[in-house]
Amino acid sequence: MTKAKLMAILNTTPDSYYDISRAATAEKAIGLALKLEKEGADILDIGGESTRPGATPVSEEEELKRVIPVIKELKGLLSIPISIDTRRPSVAEAAISAGATMLNDVTGFSHPDMIRLARDTNYDICVMHMHGTPETMQKDVPKYLGGIVPYLMKWFEEKIKKLIAEGVQQEKIILDPGIGFGKTVADNLEIIHNLHLFKKLGFRILFGASRKSFLSRILNQQTAELLAPTLAVNTLALNQSVDILRVHDVKEHRAVIDFMNVYHTNVD
Repeated sequence: MTKAKLMAILNTTPDSYYDISRAATAEKAIGLALKLEKEGADILDIGGESTRPGATPVSEEEELKRVIPVIKELKGLLSIPISIDTRRPSVAEAAISAGATMLNDVTGFSHPDMIRLARDTNYDICVMHMHGTPETMQKDVPKYLGGIVPYLMKWFEEKIKKLIAEGVQQEKIILDPGIGFGKTVADNLEIIHNLHLFKKLGFRILFGASRKSFLSRILNQQTAELLAPTLAVNTLALNQSVDILRVHDVKEHRAVIDFMNVYHTNVD
């Protein structure tokens, strides 16, 4: 039986890599958020800056303009928690004031002010590994000495130690190995094969592989064609007891989780 939660992706951007998740206006974002909740999302993850490979950074002012009005409006409309997907402490702080209750930082809480927010709010935080920046992460992918999995295990251990030393509560930390963020196709497959090892660290694991480009490279398919392989790879993740799936396609993943729960109830 899986108790995995679905984190729905909502990008208030014009350039995120999957157009169905984009909502360039507040009105569209609110409508999409309500639809995702109805389809079975447990968490809504809102971002105002694309972090796809090669993405150009946006200004702080633009990011705030994209996400804060949407969060304020949704706070009174949704019954599920709102996560803010940002690498800027100022945006995270404004989002919390607007109603967000979870922090998702692709830079792994590398900024001291992000750590301070995590400590002071005592909200759940998603700590993701990324090599470099979205602009550079796939241009010069490193060869991880000893392999990607041992590297990430050590990186997580050091990151956890630092966060706890700074006052972040252990039970609030969620780990994300960062599929596609400065990794080769082989690295990503190695991570997927070893998700159970990350679980042994004793923390919740968030897994985000939805419609990502490594699937395109493997299958020679466009982003719009990647629902089936996304469902397949996320089922592999569920079988290793990941705790949160970050997805574009909520309805389909809800059906997968519901089926797995019925299956395990009847055969376990």
